[in-house]
Amino acid sequence: MNAPELDVPELDVPEMDVPEMDVPEMDVPEMDVRANLHAMVGVWHDRLTGFHPDGSTMDFDEHGGTPGPFPYENLVYIDFDGETYRQTNVSIAGRPLNVRSFGAHMADGILAFGELGRGDPGHVGVSGGPGVLVFTPRIIDESLQRFSDPDFILLMGPDLTRPTSRMRVTTLYRHGVIRRVLRVEGDRVGDNPRVRHARDPRGTDGPVHEPPSSTSVYEAR
Repeated sequence: MNAPELDVPELDVPEMDVPEMDVPEMDVPEMDVRANLHAMVGVWHDRLTGFHPDGSTMDFDEHGGTPGPFPYENLVYIDFDGETYRQTNVSIAGRPLNVRSFGAHMADGILAFGELGRGDPGHVGVSGGPGVLVFTPRIIDESLQRFSDPDFILLMGPDLTRPTSRMRVTTLYRHGVIRRVLRVEGDRVGDNPRVRHARDPRGTDGPVHEPPSSTSVYEAR
C-alpha cells in the first residue's frame, strides 16, 4: 500500500535585517619580557593566601621555602633598568620580619635569574604577552623533584604599561607531589623602588636591597 503524498506549502520566511555590530578595536600593546618587567617596576603591597590542592584554606605552610602561617603581607620592591632586575620582599604583617633579595639579568630576550641556592637548576622569566610573566625553571631536572614553585604573574589595570594591581599564582611541588597553591593579590603603593617605603619595618633609611638570599631546597639530602 502506497502512502499518499502530502501537499506541504512552502513557508514564506522573511529575511532578517541584522545590523552590523560596531566592535571597537582593543588597543593592546605588544609586550615582551622587557616591557612587562618595566611595567612592574615600583613598590607593591602583596597579600598572600595559601590553599591546599582541593581549594581549602591553608593556615600554615610547612612545605614552602620559608615556612610560616597564612595569610601574610609583603612589601615588594621591583627594579629593572632594561638589563638588570632586582627584587626584595619584606614581610610587614602576619609573619615575623623577613627580607629576601634576589636578582637577574636579560639574556637572549628572557630574564635569567642568579643561582637561588645549591642545586638550583636555573630559573628564567618569560612573557605570555601583554601583562603576563612567568618565573619558572629553565630546565626540568632531578632537583625539581625536591622543590618546584613556578610563579604566574598577571598585571592588571587600564594601562598595562603601568598596572595598578597584579595577581600571582604559584604551584608548589615537594618531592614530585603538589602541596600548595599560593594566591597573591598586590596593589601598587609606590613608583620608586630605590627608596624604602614608609611602611617598611626596617625604617625609611638605608638600602632597599640586601645581599642575594640563598635557599637549600634544591639540594640532595
